Amino acid sequence: MGRDAGAGRLRLAGAAVLLGLFMIHSSLDGSAAPPTPAAAPPPPAVAGRTQAVPPSAPANLPAPQGPAMPAAAPIRLTIPAIGVSAPFTRLVLNKDGILQPPPNTDSNLVGWYGAGATPGERGTALVLGHVDTKLGPAVFWGLGAMKKGQKAEIIRADGSTAIFKVDSVEVFRKNDFPDERVYADTPSAQLRLITCGGAYDHKKRDYTANVVVFAHLDSFRRP
Repeated sequence: MGRDAGAGRLRLAGAAVLLGLFMIHSSLDGSAAPPTPAAAPPPPAVAGRTQAVPPSAPANLPAPQGPAMPAAAPIRLTIPAIGVSAPFTRLVLNKDGILQPPPNTDSNLVGWYGAGATPGERGTALVLGHVDTKLGPAVFWGLGAMKKGQKAEIIRADGSTAIFKVDSVEVFRKNDFPDERVYADTPSAQLRLITCGGAYDHKKRDYTANVVVFAHLDSFRRP
């Protein structure tokens, strides 16, 4: 989710359409790079790839696990550890089945895939943000610096707040992206925060990897 090239594509669970995560970018000249998760070395410079969400959720999912909330659209994301406080926009598909990203004119905006699970609901909620824009570092610039156990809070339209705890922060080469692990449906309330990462390929005008934060619903506050 940065610079001028597509960051990858997703296939929706239960659908055959492709979603392009075109997180556009940037005037950065390569002298600075976003943080990379300490447990994972920067990936080698490789070409981008097609990412695909499993076409359907398994029929034999385990019984529901852990806390969960009723569906409610997200309003604001806060991540104190990396200084994030950003409103949401709903991400939708265009007529070609491509997921439209948050506007690259706003460096402090995150997007939620509105046809998926809402954050706090059972299932996997997908939240995307730019790592940088033409103006410089953007909302998810520091995402790779997050650590296990840190928290992200999402205020929802019903006045409740979903509180997620980070399980891991990982970086994946775009040509070796673990689709099922990131996008598959789950019996618990899960959150994925996704942005670009790794090296920047100036020829392709795209980052070579994606940073993914895996988190679960730890608790929630009612209105």
